[in-house]
Amino acid sequence: MDSVRYKIRECQDQEKIESFLHQARIGYLGLVDGNLPYVVPLNYVWTEGKLYFHGAGDGRRNQVMSENPEVCFTVCEEYGTITDPVPAKTDTAYMSVMIFGQAEPITELDEATHVLQEMINKYVPGYYNRPLSKQHVDKYRSAVFGGPVQVCRVIPYHVTAKESPIEAEKMYRTGMHVGREI
Repeated sequence: MDSVRYKIRECQDQEKIESFLHQARIGYLGLVDGNLPYVVPLNYVWTEGKLYFHGAGDGRRNQVMSENPEVCFTVCEEYGTITDPVPAKTDTAYMSVMIFGQAEPITELDEATHVLQEMINKYVPGYYNRPLSKQHVDKYRSAVFGGPVQVCRVIPYHVTAKESPIEAEKMYRTGMHVGREI
């Protein structure tokens, strides 16, 4: 597996990577559909060194994953534009992580319940007054709610991360001009 080409941007700080994966809200699941790429934006959780997502139990994503479970999941956040008097040196502040692994459906009810509870904790913290029950999750994964919902796991075999940190004094703001501000 290739490493990050632009070494100056490589992030190897595991705590920073973990924190980023816990707080970022959207990731992009990259799949190989025959000879074509197929990328799906998803909500996800990162917990215990694994990536999890869920969705309808049928459809193209699951069809493609069943034929080729190799995936690349990318999470990226852009923080703004970094200015420079030299136009070619204008840059973007960002953080990105790419996770390579194989996607697999979760069949075990305890793990699925844990993952869906983690999703609730991430996306609607404090909204529900009690934890998710296994009985609810079991129904959720069945046809009771209009079709089976599948919870999937990716155990990474390779993770890369890049960043271009925010440079507060150089961040673009509306009205900024080279050498002066309005």
